[in-house]
Order: sequence, then C-alpha cells, then structure tokens
Amino acid sequence: MNSNETEQSALEPLLANCRAYWLGWGTSESTHGELTYYRTGLADGQLNGVLRLTGTEQMEQAVSHATGRMAGLPWMWWVGPDSAPDTARRLGDHGAVRLGAAPVMAVRLDRLAPAPGPADLKIETVEDADALHEWVRAFLTAFDVTPDIIDDVARLEAERPDAPRITRFAGRRDGRIVGTSLLYEAHGVAGLYVVSTDPDHRRQGIGTALSTAALTAGRERGLTVGTLQATPLGALVYPHMGFETVAEYDLFGLPTG
Repeated sequence: MNSNETEQSALEPLLANCRAYWLGWGTSESTHGELTYYRTGLADGQLNGVLRLTGTEQMEQAVSHATGRMAGLPWMWWVGPDSAPDTARRLGDHGAVRLGAAPVMAVRLDRLAPAPGPADLKIETVEDADALHEWVRAFLTAFDVTPDIIDDVARLEAERPDAPRITRFAGRRDGRIVGTSLLYEAHGVAGLYVVSTDPDHRRQGIGTALSTAALTAGRERGLTVGTLQATPLGALVYPHMGFETVAEYDLFGLPTG
C-alpha cells in the first residue's frame, strides 16, 4: 500500500462518521445512483445537502436529481476527498458557486487535556424531552437559526434513527443552558458536533469544556480518534486542543429547480 492509500484509509473513517451523522437528519431516501444526500425539508442550509458524488459520469442526472429534491430549500453540496476528483469543476460547469470550506480536523484522544471551563459551569448529558427541546433551542439560538423551526428540529432530533450513537451534552449556568456539544460514535471514531456557546458567554472556555467532555466520553468508551468539521471560528480554536487539519470539504450552492 502506498502513502496516498495509507492516508486515504486513515481518513475514510472520519469522512464516514461525518456522512453518517448528517444522514441521520434526512429522510429514508438518501441515495440516488452515485449520489448521497440528506433532506429534512426545513429552511436551513445545513439541514439539507448532498454529501458526495462518487463518480461524475452521470453528473447531469445527479445535478438534476439533487436540484429537484432540494427545490425551494436552502442547501449545500459538499465536495471532499470522498467525492470523485472532478466533482468541483463539473459542478462549476452547472452554475455552482463556492460558498466556503469546512476543514476536517482530527485529534488523538489520548492527547486530550482537561478543560473544566468556568467554575460555575455544570456539564450534564441531555436525557429527557424537555431538556432536549431546551438544548435544541440553545444551539439554534447560538447559530442564529430562525426560531420558527425549533419545534421541528427538536422533533427530528428526538426521532433520529441513530439515537444509540448519540450523546448530547449541555453546559448550564444558573440553571440555563449556555453551551452544547454532541458525541457521535460511528466507524470507530468519536465525532464532535453541535458545539455552541451563547453569545453572552463566549471567550470563557465553555465551548472547549463541552468539546472536551464529549471527546472524553468517547475515549472512555474505547475510541482513540476524534473528528469534526470546523467552522471558521472553530478552525482557530481547535488546534489549541490538539486538533490537526487532515482534509477539507468545499461547500457549493446550486440553483434549485
């Protein structure tokens, strides 16, 4: 096996964890030929998207199917190392516009350092329906998502078919959730998702503490590697926790049919 094959074999579980997490948001229909996608039907660009296209011979049909399925919705097309090499260029030929990038980052869990956060921060797992609804409201507010989809997102979270893989964490101050994180166990990897901090409580180590709590839980369950797809802000913070960028997704937008 050459070095490129070795790198790809190490990268694939990280990408597979990402695909599995986002596919958990979608409907039962998630593949069409070489296309893998998820669709919630909710008006948020992160909650509808194409995750990969494994070949470009059927690009015309793939674009037609994706734009038809996503018609009327905000959505993104992810292009990463698990997509066919020519995908980005050929999407451009169909009018795609690059929206940004999401670095794929990884960390060895035996290198995690303790990060308790503020002394009054209480970190707990989210166990019941009321706490789940509050948790959803907290992260959607932190991400500036329109509040009119909170009930729908909470319902989708509660109904995820991959619930055994998920552990949600909430950070409370004075009884109120001010930060969130989520551990997603899949493909032998600890995926870190939904890391958020209330705008009034940022720059105090809350996001780092919640990230560490989720990854530590993964380490305690025998996982050795953690992964995430970073936002621009997170890409500046996570290297201080030991994360390294190992790949990147380019995010594209296309006109819907």
